[in-house]
Amino acid sequence: MTLATYVKPPISWPVVGFMVLLHLSLLLVFIPGMFSWTGVGLALILHWVTAGLGITLGWHRLLTHRSFQVPKWLEYILVFLGTLSMQGGPIWWVGLHRHHHLYSDQAVDHHDSCKGFWWSHFEWMLRDVPAEAEIPKFTKDIADDPFYRFLDENFVMIQVAFAILLYFVGGWQFVVWGVLVRLVTVYHTTWLVNSATHKFGYRTFDSADRSTNCWWVALLTFGEGWHNNHHAYQYSARHGLRWWEIDLTWMTIQFLQFLGLAKKVRLIEVPVTE
Repeated sequence: MTLATYVKPPISWPVVGFMVLLHLSLLLVFIPGMFSWTGVGLALILHWVTAGLGITLGWHRLLTHRSFQVPKWLEYILVFLGTLSMQGGPIWWVGLHRHHHLYSDQAVDHHDSCKGFWWSHFEWMLRDVPAEAEIPKFTKDIADDPFYRFLDENFVMIQVAFAILLYFVGGWQFVVWGVLVRLVTVYHTTWLVNSATHKFGYRTFDSADRSTNCWWVALLTFGEGWHNNHHAYQYSARHGLRWWEIDLTWMTIQFLQFLGLAKKVRLIEVPVTE
């Protein structure tokens, strides 16, 4: 199948509507009295908690690639934090991510970067995703876990409950910054791993796709921007392989090792020291 013959799947109007409303909701920050540095700080802290600890550490390196192990109670906490990023449920996310690694930048890859920057950044999710039919094949190790099934089925209501909690703690200001602003920020930084790190940067390894190492994406995504390294050695807990490839998530894993919580940490056997 060539790009000339590729037919885009039908538009998913509920997803389009949600994304449009979410982005328009950012206008609320201009309401008098809605801005505060406390709100900004809350958004930044929750960004790290939900995207850094939740998605990057919990959903990606731990649950998807099993690059290290932690006690089950800690695994559940990290995966729950990832659910607060509202990127679907963990089973759905893990299944699609494993599918992406198997077919990276091929026509069946749901965010194939060969179809353009904006397609891989967000347009793919505004349409039906044929790869969803393959999720059961890629998630046999977690699909029967009742906690993960609960998160998959209720991630929207969990976000609503979280918004209500923030409202009672800090009013609408906390809801706007802790939910709306944070979600848009989490979304676009996460999406950069699908788009920017298949277009900008350098390649250390021949990974049979278009993945790149992009320093500024790595800084925004707690180390996920060293994407070419990751695609070459997807089970490695460490993505930043050179001394200057800063990988905050790898530092977190090292800290968990120091505490005796992270074990069986998987690393590549090919050192890169240049």
